[in-house]
Amino acid sequence: MSGSAEAASAGLPLAGRRAVVTGAASGIGAAAVTSFLAAGADVVGLFHTTPPPDDLKERCEWVACDVRARGSVDAAFDQAASTLGGIDVLLHAAGGWRPATPESLSDDEFDLVIDANLRSTILTNQAAFERMRHSGGQIINLGSAEGVRGNPMAPHYAVAKAGVHAWTRSVAAAWGKSGVTVNALAPAVSTKGAERLWEHLGQEAATMFKEHLRTRMPLRGELGDPDTDLGPVMVFLASTGALFMTGQLIAVDGGLHMLGA
Repeated sequence: MSGSAEAASAGLPLAGRRAVVTGAASGIGAAAVTSFLAAGADVVGLFHTTPPPDDLKERCEWVACDVRARGSVDAAFDQAASTLGGIDVLLHAAGGWRPATPESLSDDEFDLVIDANLRSTILTNQAAFERMRHSGGQIINLGSAEGVRGNPMAPHYAVAKAGVHAWTRSVAAAWGKSGVTVNALAPAVSTKGAERLWEHLGQEAATMFKEHLRTRMPLRGELGDPDTDLGPVMVFLASTGALFMTGQLIAVDGGLHMLGA
């Protein structure tokens, strides 16, 4: 029995779904791969400089891709679509956070963060839509509360994520007639990006920031876990249960930012 047939027989929520995950070798991307596989999906993981982790590299197909370059993206999606027999879901988790101040931000730093977060979203979404436009599909992008409130410690990242939010709403409006939904997540979970923030802040400021979370976050008071806190939400947005949702920015952050209020 094939993996999809076994998943269907087990009543798993993503049985028969064919998913591509970018930035799949670490952090939120790896959590998406783990969660999607457990939910019965067939998965192709895209990675760039970070190799697939040992616990996942034999469980799905992997394709090298620089999500900032159109040629690389198109080739990777061609290979993924060929491997899977089509694409139903894109979870675009590739990106990166880097510190800067508004007055010291250089052209190179700006371009690096914009390309990694916003350009990559546009390119991967376009590639996914091209392969979904006749059969429908679900695209899930990674936004950020920083794109809503701003961040003086990483203004270029905030700009990039605000662009992801605007792009998500724009293409949701354009692609709905093709049965393609596009939503974005604003998570607050523990990743390497969060670790870079603690390092940038220094021990004293990081301690103060964590104390701020403890007093301001209604649920638990600390960053969530990518697998257990964010994973189930990603599975839902990739499932048929979310087919009447599009153009939304959904916070998964313990109530730290109540975006829908």
